[in-house]
Amino acid sequence: MSHEHRIGQTAATILKILEITPGRKMDDPHKNVLDMVKRELKGKGSRRVFFYNPDAIGMWIYRKYQSKFSELEKKIQLRMKVDAVYPPLTPVCFGTMYTGLAPQEHGIVKYRKPVLMVDTVFDYLVKEGKKAAIISTEGDSISRIFLGRAIDYYIYPTVEECNDKALDLIERDKYDFMVLYNGNYDYMMHRFGPEGMRALEALDKNIEMFSKIYEKIGEYWKKHPTVLAFAPDHGCHKKLMFMGSHGSKKPYDMETIHFYSFIDSTEQCSVLPP
Repeated sequence: MSHEHRIGQTAATILKILEITPGRKMDDPHKNVLDMVKRELKGKGSRRVFFYNPDAIGMWIYRKYQSKFSELEKKIQLRMKVDAVYPPLTPVCFGTMYTGLAPQEHGIVKYRKPVLMVDTVFDYLVKEGKKAAIISTEGDSISRIFLGRAIDYYIYPTVEECNDKALDLIERDKYDFMVLYNGNYDYMMHRFGPEGMRALEALDKNIEMFSKIYEKIGEYWKKHPTVLAFAPDHGCHKKLMFMGSHGSKKPYDMETIHFYSFIDSTEQCSVLPP
């Protein structure tokens, strides 16, 4: 597992996977991800990328509860520790993840949710004729800061509705890039602590959702070599009493973990029943 990866490298990585030139000011792409793309994705169809963004799952949570990730790890070929940006707050981190810019450059430096005025991954995709979709819950950062682009937005009151829509959209087989946000672990973590029963139940649901996405892609995107990522924005720490929080420079908050699955269309066609 590599220990020298930055969340800002994600934007250029996505664009390079989809064979689009990243912005000049973007952070460099993750070389190990691109190396795996070359090695694992041999299919000739147009590539797809799906980013699943559960909120606030820190590296320390993975290390302490690694057994919970056992089924997920059967479906991935790459995992890596990723450093968030400071302050490790949701709109700040997702702003950097999908622009490739530092907070001072993209403009979100604290917990607020303005529409980003700089170019994002979504803008580059649109310029190249790619189709993109964001699926997120109402009022959350991802449902707000990327508004105003010529992409499709599916915004719902609940995580369950978002997840159902994401699986439905995979079946429709129309998007080159999809982002699904789940804030249920973060919500429960703030109220019951990172290791509270309800928070860990939400973590289990996030891991289960990744598996559902993986299976659905294998069934419906057979013609498309696909990169599927499990990519949280930051970590979290225990707070007073039984609550949790994030936003500090502590490794608990600044370090998260990303998983990548490389699903080759040819391989999928060979292992799935007709």
